Amino acid sequence: MRFRYSEWDGQEFETSGALRLFDRFAEFILEYGEQALETLRHMELDDQQREILDKLIEQGLLEKMGARWRLTPRAINAMQRRALMEVFRRLNRGRREGHETPLTGQDGERSEGSRPYQFGDPVSELDLNATLRNTMTRCGPGTPMRIGERDFELFLSDSQSSCSTVILLDMSGSMARYQRFYHAKRCAMAMHALIRQRFGQDTVDLVGFYTGAAIIPEHKLPLLMPKPVSIFDYTVRLRVRVDEIDQAPQHFTNLQMGLVQAERILRRRGGDNKQIFIITDGEPTAHLQGDYIHLVYPPERKTALATLAEALRIARRGIRICTFALADDYAYLDWVGFVDQLTRVTRGVAFYCASGDLSSCVMESYLSGRKQKTNLT
Repeated sequence: MRFRYSEWDGQEFETSGALRLFDRFAEFILEYGEQALETLRHMELDDQQREILDKLIEQGLLEKMGARWRLTPRAINAMQRRALMEVFRRLNRGRREGHETPLTGQDGERSEGSRPYQFGDPVSELDLNATLRNTMTRCGPGTPMRIGERDFELFLSDSQSSCSTVILLDMSGSMARYQRFYHAKRCAMAMHALIRQRFGQDTVDLVGFYTGAAIIPEHKLPLLMPKPVSIFDYTVRLRVRVDEIDQAPQHFTNLQMGLVQAERILRRRGGDNKQIFIITDGEPTAHLQGDYIHLVYPPERKTALATLAEALRIARRGIRICTFALADDYAYLDWVGFVDQLTRVTRGVAFYCASGDLSSCVMESYLSGRKQKTNLT
């Protein structure tokens, strides 16, 4: 267990009642998003509701900007920490700080074994027992002992590296089912909290994809909601200019544009390893072709091919692609073939899980890294 000490700011410690109040408030925000704050703006409050609202304001969790309510940075940080704690309750094993790689290095934790000294290696990692054993094997017991350069042995250690991650979050209309989007938001918030607290060298960015794709600032994540379905026809074939995409129905699934946006972000990030986590519940129903966005339902092969081509181009740049396919009902299992193709084409990883298990799957994938090690001698 780690402890962090800081100067007391003079505020009273939160009681269990205050914490429960915040938990209910956080659940309300995560479930209804921006609509929750709009409801606060227009509803007529009774005395009890007014008292609750005043407590949230007093605790610095909610503030009013003009006629609109907004979450404070303190509220967002508290929601992230809460999401992270809930995820770690479900993880079975503790994790070390840093991401393991298949190689041994100098900056990680020591592992079993040793290796011969090479010019330029740090003397601080010298394994004295192994070094003396080599000297005695070569010269025999007794004193004086004449240690030679070839006798030196160094401890092996696990190499650790930084990681830049982009979470691609499906915001299509179907993500409103089975609380998929609710769990996806909590997962993304937990990732932000984890990296801020334990992996300061890492970065995580969030991109939402729907008919288009857009970067989601961290402070807007709790209020995010999937796009409402606006077309209920059994067959849809639409073509919209890219510069007019805001006028099109927004509830389609354009994974291709999401991948493009994710790669642009990773180009600016300096992590040793770069990866994209895709959280989705269905096959793409929109793709980019020239200056137009094609909206197609039911999904067609040409949309899948355009998306796979984009993923392949990104994978060839050394970016790992990991797909988390939310399969809460059997009606959506027909599209797993697309996920399998995506995984094979990119040589990536795929997880099929219920939305309630999403956070644990993402955290395990992020924390475990490559478990198999190769010791270089």
